[in-house]
Amino acid sequence: MTATPSSVPDAESPSGSGRRRRRGRHERTPRLGPRVVLGAVVVLLAWLALAGVGGPKTGELSSLQKNDNASFLPADAESTRVADKVAALLSDPSLPLIVVAEKPQALSATDQQDAQRFAAGLPGLPLPGLAGRTVGDYLTAGAQAVAVPSKDGRAVLVVLPLAADRATQTVGDSTVLAEVVAAVKDSVKNDLRATGWTAYVTGPAGTVADFVTAFAGIDGILLLVALGVVLLILLVVYRSPVLPFAVLLTAGFGLAAAGLVVYLVADAGWITVSGQSQGILSILVVGASTDYSLLLVARYKEELHDQESTWAALRTAWRATIAPIAASAATVVLGLLALTLAQLKATSGLGPVAALGIVGAFLSATTLLPALLVLGRRWIFWPAVPRVDHVHRADAVEAGGGWGRVARAVGAHPRRTWVLVTLVLLGASAFLPTLRTAGISQTDTFLTKVDSVLGQEVLARHFDAGSGSPVLVVAPQDQAQRVLAQLQQEEGVTTPYVGSQPGRPPKVVDGQVLVQATLTAPADAPAAVATVSRLRTDLHAISPDVLVGGETAQTLDVRTAADRDIKVVIPTIIGIVFVVLVLLLRALVAPVLLVLANILSFGATMGVSALVFNHVLDFPGGDPTTVLYGFVFLVALGVDYSIFLMTRAREETAEHGHRRGVLVALTVTGGVITSAGIVLAATFGALAVLPILFLAQIAFIVAFGVLLDTVVVRSLLVPALALDLGPRTWWPGRLGHGERDAATAGRAESRTEDRTGGPQALDRG
Repeated sequence: MTATPSSVPDAESPSGSGRRRRRGRHERTPRLGPRVVLGAVVVLLAWLALAGVGGPKTGELSSLQKNDNASFLPADAESTRVADKVAALLSDPSLPLIVVAEKPQALSATDQQDAQRFAAGLPGLPLPGLAGRTVGDYLTAGAQAVAVPSKDGRAVLVVLPLAADRATQTVGDSTVLAEVVAAVKDSVKNDLRATGWTAYVTGPAGTVADFVTAFAGIDGILLLVALGVVLLILLVVYRSPVLPFAVLLTAGFGLAAAGLVVYLVADAGWITVSGQSQGILSILVVGASTDYSLLLVARYKEELHDQESTWAALRTAWRATIAPIAASAATVVLGLLALTLAQLKATSGLGPVAALGIVGAFLSATTLLPALLVLGRRWIFWPAVPRVDHVHRADAVEAGGGWGRVARAVGAHPRRTWVLVTLVLLGASAFLPTLRTAGISQTDTFLTKVDSVLGQEVLARHFDAGSGSPVLVVAPQDQAQRVLAQLQQEEGVTTPYVGSQPGRPPKVVDGQVLVQATLTAPADAPAAVATVSRLRTDLHAISPDVLVGGETAQTLDVRTAADRDIKVVIPTIIGIVFVVLVLLLRALVAPVLLVLANILSFGATMGVSALVFNHVLDFPGGDPTTVLYGFVFLVALGVDYSIFLMTRAREETAEHGHRRGVLVALTVTGGVITSAGIVLAATFGALAVLPILFLAQIAFIVAFGVLLDTVVVRSLLVPALALDLGPRTWWPGRLGHGERDAATAGRAESRTEDRTGGPQALDRG
């Protein structure tokens, strides 16, 4: 980036104190004219129109969500291939909705009659949101609702096989599944719980419904919490009641623009939107747009101390910050788009969703915010209105300010600083292998006790825990009996049979039949996953044409795909970040330093997260995609702060030499980058308000990692490494090599001041 006279300390100043040239004192600076005001008004009106359309569409994204494992798997996954074949082998594939009810004592004859009467009435339940429709209209053909008693005589089980294709249809702002589950839950409450039963709605359909309910907070409470936290931080940072709302307006309009495009793309079926990706979209746009706004406003405020014309100050600030903001946005966008290489559709779908969010944040921060600043003029900073006094934050390098002291401390002992910080980060990284990410069961997915979780616990006490989620095996017809015999010998499964129901002749399609069995462990428990993995090995030995699927097989395939995605996506992101940094800094050494520093920061963050999750919060484990998501956000977003620092260092070095350039950059960017890090950490921390274990873990990982990046990596490690390497940091360029001659020439006359730690101490080589 080309240095501008207004953005660097004055090299010709006798003391080298970092004061700027008083540019424009004898020049005619551009004034705020009608065309400028008109342009700002046009930009504002355009964004208002865009927000008016995009805001409602962002709210409607929840109707497009897909939160089940089956919708996330690649087409060539074994469980996906089984699902495709089962659709033909079963005339009406089902999505089981299960009602399980128990009593503390053995069920009486009256209890069993009441249970049968309850079950018989379920198909006739009306659906208020679907005029004239009942639950029975969405059951598979010939399905009957029967209360099956447990062997211990203390519970009953009712399975409602919902027609999968019809139950997932969207109806207005809701779905058929949501309407059915709501009706059944009302019946459970009025007909069972009211008469002394402990009863819950669970099964695959119940789990999906609870996920939808949990993510319903995305449109409301999550965004409100994030915006509220950001508002408080901005009020403290700016000490102004006006400017924070301009920044929040920028974030809100950026989210509306991104949400509109995401809705149109998802509605066309080009990408998959989940509750997780929608939540991350909101948080990412708010955090990124606020970060970009902080950088622009900070530079604008610097220029207002030097220029009478607010338009000239804004134009200079915009030109000085557009390169680092654009590089930051490009790094994150390209890093997120690397997720499209993932096999899991939830992960690959997050890539374009989040990338569109960053584009919306970038456009709003670089167009809408400048328009608001133009219209607000100096008074947008009220009551701390900046005046033309030619006093700049670069002066703090020699003054007693906080970041000036940090810069002097790092400059005094750069090697000691980076060695000590590196050792601490390596020590924290040593705990990374202890992070548990092998997957968790359904009962551990939610941080609150929902119906599907409580129901699964009751079901496991009285029935085979895998009831309602059978193992589905597609086998050649001539191998069906051998497959059946093998299943009868396997541990972890029970009651295998051939066909859609026991005793009925199997349907044969293309020479293949369906074989089913019930798991003794909960369908998504580690024990069930291990059983299915073993079944695949044993049944593939009978014939390579035997395929094993079902809900548990989907969980296994998700974990397999997640492991593969980590190996493919992470190296790709590292390469993308490195290339962007090379193009931005026009160097090779500095990008290597920044990438290695961010990888080390990521390792330390995950190591600390392992300690917190395993020993402080006592989480049962984690999702297989946790490491990948953490890497994407910490490396792609974390490198932003190093970009902001090093682009300013390059700008200052071009005029003042390497050593002073790095120290001035650290001083003048310290406050704004730290504020930006706190904002991003706070916004991601808001994800913890959703009762999902995965999102709580991501909230901690990103919040802690961003703070580690801003407070330690960008403030200590990166500048210390750059100072220790000297001008070689900018190799193969020659930037900063002239400082040695300048320092040598001035050493004799500054010797006395050096001894006292005065301003010239900064220029010691």
